[in-house]
Amino acid sequence: MDPKLLLMMAVSVVAAVGGAAADYVRPLPRKALQFPWSPKHSSYPQQVHVSLAGAKHMRITWVTSDKHAPSIVEYGTSSGTYTSTAQGESTSYSYVLYSSGIIHHTVIGPLEDNTLYFYRCGGEGPEFQLKTPPAQFPITFAVAGDLGQTGWTKSTLDHIDQCKYDVHLLPGDLSYADYIQHKWDTFGELVQPLASARPWMVTQGNHEKENIPLLKDGFVAYNSRWKMPYEESGSNSNLYYSFDVAGVHTIMLGSYTDYVEYSDQYKWLKADLSKVDRARTPWIIVLFHVPWYNSNEAHQGEGDDMMASMEPLLYAAGVDIVFAGHVHAYERSRPVFKGKSDPCGAVHITIGDGGNREGLAYKYIEPQPEWSIFREASFGHGELNMVNSTHAFWSWHRNDDDEPVRSDQVWINSLFSSGCLAKKS
Repeated sequence: MDPKLLLMMAVSVVAAVGGAAADYVRPLPRKALQFPWSPKHSSYPQQVHVSLAGAKHMRITWVTSDKHAPSIVEYGTSSGTYTSTAQGESTSYSYVLYSSGIIHHTVIGPLEDNTLYFYRCGGEGPEFQLKTPPAQFPITFAVAGDLGQTGWTKSTLDHIDQCKYDVHLLPGDLSYADYIQHKWDTFGELVQPLASARPWMVTQGNHEKENIPLLKDGFVAYNSRWKMPYEESGSNSNLYYSFDVAGVHTIMLGSYTDYVEYSDQYKWLKADLSKVDRARTPWIIVLFHVPWYNSNEAHQGEGDDMMASMEPLLYAAGVDIVFAGHVHAYERSRPVFKGKSDPCGAVHITIGDGGNREGLAYKYIEPQPEWSIFREASFGHGELNMVNSTHAFWSWHRNDDDEPVRSDQVWINSLFSSGCLAKKS
């Protein structure tokens, strides 16, 4: 290994030891953002975002108010020159007195890896550009959950925009619409500058449920607007799926759909993990909304049932890192399993501090559990740089006076390279 890399690892490990953060003056909540109405032509594409859609393909999603607007995407590798066209599908939904616009989903590809593409939605409107992820290491993920639409959300998005990332991972609680459907539209407008340029891979949180007993099933807006590659991964639900990118197998699970043994999600997860080829994807990371390892007073015990059901599957498969949201604070564990540190367990990271309107969860349980190595109630985002098949560098950047401050960092070794999988087999 490169001597410089070894030195950085050593320094990072020393810096990470020491447990909880020093005293820190936590920022106050910020007000909800205001979105002045800006009239646009009925076929003008709005709320544009992209997501991965199987090998070498990406899904472009946008909204129009014209029900006759075509679901086509023109694209190419030169600005203004579109050498390919893809035809997609459209949907819409109603919710009490609200009627959505026409939501278009169009898959483009096959695409070249690590390449800049220019595209146009519906045959008119502005040109957008996206960059496809690399096929090999290194690859960088930006991670932020519980975003909402506040001033802190805007600060977090600005900091993520400064990060040279390839894919954004969001472990639930996107818009905080909470039944007020037009807030899904303003959220789409807010994230469009980032989400139209890099794939955003999301899973649902409690604020996406929006069910009304006897009137509306849950997740209608979420499933209509944020279609993920569940079909491509053999899932029968948009609430859980997986995808491969640059040597990383990523699994997105649903905390709010059935997860008990023999449920559809459990059976799908077991089958999905059994198909992972660690020689091709040496890393496995998992995201869901409700944390299993949480020493914050907020949401204590809410993930226990899911953990009892699914943690043995993740442990047996050698999952490396687990991300969760829900708790509005940051926490990183040691490798852990069954409530205790275990060198062959996953590192659990709670990162539900993207900028939500409910404020921070600043009360932690004392004494700090032995598995908890760093915790802090601040808004921020994380960056996961998968350097190669054996080493990844994780850093968490709190929003401090509108400057991203690296407050926690650590090198993580893959379990595939550590010999743990051989011990479990």
